[in-house]
Amino acid sequence: MALKVAIVGRPNVGKSTLFNRLVGKRLALVDDRPGVTRDRRYADGNIGDMDLTLIDTAGYEDVTDESLEARMREQTEAAIDDAELILFMMDAREGVTSLDRIFAERLRKVHKPIILLANKSESRESGGGVGEAHALGFGEPVAISAEHGEGMADLSAALRAGSEDIFVEEIDEPDKPIRIAVIGRPNAGKSTLINRLIGDDRLLTGPEAGITRDSISVDWTFEGKNIRLIDTAGMRRKARVQEKLEKLSVADTIRAITFAEVVILVMDKDDAFDTQDLQLADLVEREGRALVYVASKWDLEDEPQSRLAKLKTLAEDKLPQLKGSPFVALSSHSGRGVDRLMPAVLQAYDTWSVKVKTKDLNTWLSMATQRHPPPAVDGKRIKPKYIAQTKARPPTFVLMANRAEAMPDHYKRYLVNSIRESFDLPGTPIRLNVKSSGANPYAEGGAKSGPERYKGDAKTAPRRVKKAEKEEALSKLPGKALEQKKTRKAQPKVLGGLKASASKKAGSSVAIQKGARGGARQVSRSGRIRTGQKGGAKK
Repeated sequence: MALKVAIVGRPNVGKSTLFNRLVGKRLALVDDRPGVTRDRRYADGNIGDMDLTLIDTAGYEDVTDESLEARMREQTEAAIDDAELILFMMDAREGVTSLDRIFAERLRKVHKPIILLANKSESRESGGGVGEAHALGFGEPVAISAEHGEGMADLSAALRAGSEDIFVEEIDEPDKPIRIAVIGRPNAGKSTLINRLIGDDRLLTGPEAGITRDSISVDWTFEGKNIRLIDTAGMRRKARVQEKLEKLSVADTIRAITFAEVVILVMDKDDAFDTQDLQLADLVEREGRALVYVASKWDLEDEPQSRLAKLKTLAEDKLPQLKGSPFVALSSHSGRGVDRLMPAVLQAYDTWSVKVKTKDLNTWLSMATQRHPPPAVDGKRIKPKYIAQTKARPPTFVLMANRAEAMPDHYKRYLVNSIRESFDLPGTPIRLNVKSSGANPYAEGGAKSGPERYKGDAKTAPRRVKKAEKEEALSKLPGKALEQKKTRKAQPKVLGGLKASASKKAGSSVAIQKGARGGARQVSRSGRIRTGQKGGAKK
């Protein structure tokens, strides 16, 4: 098991930057403004040959009221209690502040190894801040630069020395968890739902919209199965997203959808399936992920039965490509209906991972084409040959047919809907690729055509081809022979005598030239050959 390390400190000292460097990925959002991180985030990392479980925390604020900063402080204290070793980070450029001293007093009451880090020590101005850090009472500070990677060797040595007395238990690696992303618009109740599922206030919640800024993963076990719940930031309409930090949050949410296996779309019951919800559901379908609809705040509904039936009908009308997706109505605050969510999620996951036998698929194809034959395009009918499943998650099928490029989209939708109904695949995205099977494998360039054979030069090759071959042969002659060939003068053509009988009828400007086969041909003064004239010269 890896050493569990918490990175703590006041806001904007570089905790998330160091977290990303040790993890090796840009998991945590980083910005110049303070207070970007709000929840505590867990991730596996390493430094040298040491395996670490890192905990990124929010900046420590000295408040104890009901504000958002006070709830963020509670998350930081929970991370301190959970960690085995603590990295206390301060800003070497600004030196020791009053908030650093207050936080140091809090950490002295914790009986765990504490390593003091002086971040942003790459410049000369940071020398004074490193000296002031000794006054905090945690020994020699480790000067690092999380942004530029300086001082990592010193940090590795300090971690090795600080963890000598910590017993790290070796445990077997758990099975690969099922990744479930919870998405929706801001203030839909996503974080509250995850807290209700795991039975702990793991995520920061409140009445304010947009509390969650980056995707937070929570490992959990449900009925012996490993589950990884991913809480995401609320996604507003694209036109309303203007700030850089919100754009980063939206990009992080889209990345969470890409790497998830099942997606839970949380909607407010009062305005469910508005434009933004439909766009999010369509994004999940295009990414090929299993989808589960959740209508939150159901304890405030006056007519639950009629409202639920109306929402299910609306889902099938607005999103026919996801027809049959599970729909769960619940209340995260009171816990009503939450017990029906995970069975629906596991059912959607099993459907998403299904594999169908090729024999059953081809039996279905024969029946489907008999019930609704393919249309004729340009007077020629499309003939499906056979079908097979190439992969699962999502189920992907390949249909071989002649004139595959001419198959219309409406017939493909008919085949997909028929697959969904015949093999009981409700709600899951289905991919159908139609490929042509009419190519001749023995044709030139085909799969079985083999290497092209040399058939020799054609007997009736053009003169320019023969001339080029002759010049190429001359270029390979030795130097003396080549010079003699170049200096050789062309012999003038020998013309025969004039014939009186031919000159009288063909005109006075006629010469008799010896033909290729020994015969005589009439040639005018311009060089044009005259043939077929009466009284012309005979061979």
